Amino acid sequence: MKLSILGARVIDPSSGLDQVTDIHVEACKIVALGAAPAGFTALETIDAKGLVAAPGLVDLNVALREPGYSRKGSIASETRAAAAGGVTSLCCPPKTKPVLDTSAVAELILDRAREAGNTKVFPIGALSKGLDGEQLAELVALRDAGCVAFGNGLESFRNTRTLCRALEYAATFDLTVIFNSQDHDLAEGGLAHEGPTASFLGLPGIPETAETVALARDLLLVEQSGVRAHFSQLTSARGVALIAQAQARGLPVTADVALYQLILTDEALIDFSSLYHVQPPLRTRADRDGLRAAVKSGVVSAISSHHQPHERDAKLAPFGATEPGISSVELLLPLAMTLVEDGLLDLPTLLSRLSTGPAQALRLPAGKLAVGGAADIVLFDPATSTVAGERWLSKGENCPFIGHSLPGVVRYTLVDGRISHQA
Repeated sequence: MKLSILGARVIDPSSGLDQVTDIHVEACKIVALGAAPAGFTALETIDAKGLVAAPGLVDLNVALREPGYSRKGSIASETRAAAAGGVTSLCCPPKTKPVLDTSAVAELILDRAREAGNTKVFPIGALSKGLDGEQLAELVALRDAGCVAFGNGLESFRNTRTLCRALEYAATFDLTVIFNSQDHDLAEGGLAHEGPTASFLGLPGIPETAETVALARDLLLVEQSGVRAHFSQLTSARGVALIAQAQARGLPVTADVALYQLILTDEALIDFSSLYHVQPPLRTRADRDGLRAAVKSGVVSAISSHHQPHERDAKLAPFGATEPGISSVELLLPLAMTLVEDGLLDLPTLLSRLSTGPAQALRLPAGKLAVGGAADIVLFDPATSTVAGERWLSKGENCPFIGHSLPGVVRYTLVDGRISHQA
């Protein structure tokens, strides 16, 4: 199908393009920016005056809950929610049931994602069998089945030698390893950041050193093994400082932060609301400021939703007995726009952290608007507000932002030139 998007402010962080122009699409690809090619006649047009056109957002961590956790979500429901948030490409973590440690599970996820057709899905394979941290998973077979990187989530390798061997093996095949750096022993039993708020509420704490001790170890192992590494879900100012030092030394490391960590602090727990129960935990204002500064400078090149939908019952128990996680992928763009509204980032930089940065971190074929490239595009109205939750698509309603008025409305999300979401 031939489609023309007319009169949008087109922002492509990868090329520095920022101007009002047209986009022309044919056969899933962008065929021209500006004037239409000779002989091109659009069968459909979108009047995009007043809208911003940008690369479809790339989210590096969206729990799709399938296979195995259908009460929490499905590939169809969560990719539909992602498209509503402006996402065209997403990575799903390996914590499924069965664990994503075999080609069969990877192929199942990819087949169902293609059937749903809402977004492109890139699976993250398990680094160890069963995520138990003992035996290396079949990484090459998983890569051949479509996995773009490998990680163990918050399930740590208890034996550092085993982890080191895993990294050396991954480096041999130029595979990317994703670290969620949190020391198991320091974090065990903790529910909130170890500090005044946790003490006041009587909640067991997780110290900042649970992140920094593990992060320091992991960075040294990355340096020794030479593996490409991505550090996910950073929460502390000292943690991002360690990443900055590693990058200055020339280590091949990138990092992302959960969007809610840039907005919330541990003070949100004061009413014991389980909607703010996340792992790793929300930390202090100083940590949030450190994370924001790292995002602004580019030390942290990716902002992700770290979307974890849950059924209603999972959040109804007392705080300590509830399951951690926030459902937020369908608010990714409006929530991120609050960072522009607050003056932290300009719009092109924000869009870079939501598209180009994450795509480059995991070497994904996404995150840019280029002639000949895939027509994965988000069109949004920055001058209109979204009332979160008015139309909720995720199976998980565990979102503390429901009911909030947020800047920006996603009008269209296009995947390969096909409209997958329309407001």
